[in-house]
Amino acid sequence: MKVVPVPQLADNYAYLVIDPARAVAGVVDVAEAGPVLEAARRHDVTLTAILSTHHHFDHVAGNESLLDELPKGSVEVYGYSGDAERIPGITRPLDDGEEFELAGLRGRAMFIPAHTRGHLAYYFEADKSVFTGDTMFAGGCGRLFEGDAAQMKASLEKLAALPDDTLVYCGHEYTQGNLRFAATLEPNNAELGRRREEVDALIASGKPSVPTTIAIEKQTNPFLRSASPELVASVQAQVAGLGADPVEVFAATRTLKDSF
Repeated sequence: MKVVPVPQLADNYAYLVIDPARAVAGVVDVAEAGPVLEAARRHDVTLTAILSTHHHFDHVAGNESLLDELPKGSVEVYGYSGDAERIPGITRPLDDGEEFELAGLRGRAMFIPAHTRGHLAYYFEADKSVFTGDTMFAGGCGRLFEGDAAQMKASLEKLAALPDDTLVYCGHEYTQGNLRFAATLEPNNAELGRRREEVDALIASGKPSVPTTIAIEKQTNPFLRSASPELVASVQAQVAGLGADPVEVFAATRTLKDSF
């Protein structure tokens, strides 16, 4: 597998997921068709699938325009079965744990709701890669638009249970801001300090901060660290009456991030 980030809108990413042996590709989360078509031409691949993680416009607004530019019936559109009515052009609804083949690559759908009620991740075990949309970000997580803190915490833990060396491709370039917030809660986290330096250097050189890995996220993402004594103490200092219950700490952390 070869993965090519395709910048979309102000800070979104689509991703070409390429099988180099077959010169075919799928694309994850199409906000704009034009940059995706240009990337496919540049890499000399034929697009055969769209994988939509969730229904928000900045992840699916380009679906129908992209389909209009490609031969009719040549592209499958994947999305969560329970949210099919909100995924433009969907032809292949998927349920949690369902396996599929994309451009010769074996994938599995993972149901990870909370940001929206119908959010999927796409996991390619043999290629050690997962596409997490707006559930797990590098250094953060999505807002709770259609779910609650317990649901988001469970979704993130489901992703965190993947092997540590799994590459994580998320939906936005939010990493610097996410890590600035994380550092306010765990200023003594040495791994977080090193990660901030690494990301700052990448962004300064015009490179994306993605992919991250599951291991890096366990060490630096505050939404995977609700049991960290330093993080708990930092959140408690800002939220009167907060105990140590991990879901309550998670919820309070998300509230603090919302106003950061």
